[in-house]
Amino acid sequence: MSYKYDLILQKGYVVDPTSKRDGIMDIAIAAGQIVEIAPEINSTLAAENFDLQGYYVLPGLVELHMHASAWLGGRFGHKMLVQAGVTSALDMSGPIDSVLDIARDYGVGLNIACIKYVRPQHTVNSTNPDKQELEELLERCLKKGAIGLKLLGGHYPLTPEATAKAIEVANENKAYVAFHAGTLEKGSNIEGFLEAVELADGKALHLAHINSYCRGLVRPYMTETEEAIIALENNPNIRSESYLSPVNGTSAKCFNGEPQSNVTKKCLITGGFKATEEGLEKAIMAGWAQINMEAGGRMILATGEEAVNFWRQKGTDTTVSFNVNPPEPRIRLVTAKRRNGKFIVDCISTDGGGIPRNVTVEMGLALVKLQALTMQEFVIKTSFNPARILGLNNKGHFTLGADADITVVDLERQKPIMSIANGKVIMFNGYVCGQGSKIITTASGVDYIKEKGLEPIVVHLDKSGFYQGL
Repeated sequence: MSYKYDLILQKGYVVDPTSKRDGIMDIAIAAGQIVEIAPEINSTLAAENFDLQGYYVLPGLVELHMHASAWLGGRFGHKMLVQAGVTSALDMSGPIDSVLDIARDYGVGLNIACIKYVRPQHTVNSTNPDKQELEELLERCLKKGAIGLKLLGGHYPLTPEATAKAIEVANENKAYVAFHAGTLEKGSNIEGFLEAVELADGKALHLAHINSYCRGLVRPYMTETEEAIIALENNPNIRSESYLSPVNGTSAKCFNGEPQSNVTKKCLITGGFKATEEGLEKAIMAGWAQINMEAGGRMILATGEEAVNFWRQKGTDTTVSFNVNPPEPRIRLVTAKRRNGKFIVDCISTDGGGIPRNVTVEMGLALVKLQALTMQEFVIKTSFNPARILGLNNKGHFTLGADADITVVDLERQKPIMSIANGKVIMFNGYVCGQGSKIITTASGVDYIKEKGLEPIVVHLDKSGFYQGL
């Protein structure tokens, strides 16, 4: 029998600020797109129907900051993202080949983009690469399917001059560029954040996880929060996101008796431990440092002897998390608005993926319940804005002909119930049923993506919200 529709989502409460839909409706999907929205659609016209009465039906969550490479996040990242309601995501470090290999081998239906890290002695020769070296790095990354570069200043800083050059190179080539703020002169704190705004000098830049610079390391954390808000409001060239989890994530890799990452060192000192390998082991045993450990087909946060043994077995090359994010900055940053009513921090992110803190639905819906956000505003921050920033103009909304990327949530339990990407169900009641991956790339990366056995989604960043604004 031939059906008009592939799926009909019935009786869900549909919320979409773009098309101004807000009420109980049916949605029909065919050939990967939304083709009809009406109070009631004949269920016999579809090959499959889902009764979603009592649930909210939202444009698919777009995660603007996650990790799903062998270096960070690992092979379970895709599964963990889908279970959290995500349909599209940006890996914010790479390496790009590792991201693509995991997407090919462990993909569960997501749309994935990647920006590759700029790291001394790894992707550049020193902490002060010149413009030519940065241009050559960007060209290699774009040809391999990445959409731009990530500056890991908080972990592995460059000079301020090289940082500014990297931002300039990306802008000249209309590539994406994101920055975990911090240079050799300023650390990963509010001063490093303010320096980053200056180094951008009006150019397009994504400043990652704004709440990470508002932990009270320099001034009281709410003072730092208001400083960050003012700087973002005065610099509309900056794209941004913040996360709601109290937990951060960083590298546990040690060399010559101390952690390689500056962030790890600071977190240890914050907890009263020495910034050494021995200090990190003591922090794991004490429960202050939580090793991201494989268990039960996902990553969990582990402490004590079992966690130390896992960390040692991996040669210390694992991810570690610390509870260092105060609640007040997280709430203030996610709700702060400009004078025109738009959000100062564009998006809610997690910095999660394979790092176990994918709590956008859980904690974001808590803010909806508290009336700190409306459900329409939740959609703007988790779907519409990040889709525009990535140039995914056919996602993040429910206009007819849009890609059928959909997240269904239970407001009462603050849980994702169902995820659909490109018209295919990829998660239902926690069961992951999607397959494969589509890779968000530029025209430069199409051939390489296909060589990897993956399907490209081509975006034009010069016309995206990253360069054109929201």
